[in-house]
Amino acid sequence: MSFFRVLLSIIFPPLAVIDQGCGSILIVFILTICGWVPGVIAALVILNNPERWGFKL
Repeated sequence: MSFFRVLLSIIFPPLAVIDQGCGSILIVFILTICGWVPGVIAALVILNNPERWGFKL
């Protein structure tokens, strides 16, 4: 996760997950509308997903 993505997820969370798919964007957008903090947390969780990089735990 790059510094730019973390900064973008703090400023405008839906834009940080734009390449993760429509479902992720929709979830983060709805959570951001409900409150800024839940949107930021959801964006950081989605960006920090280890399966995104191809790692299996």
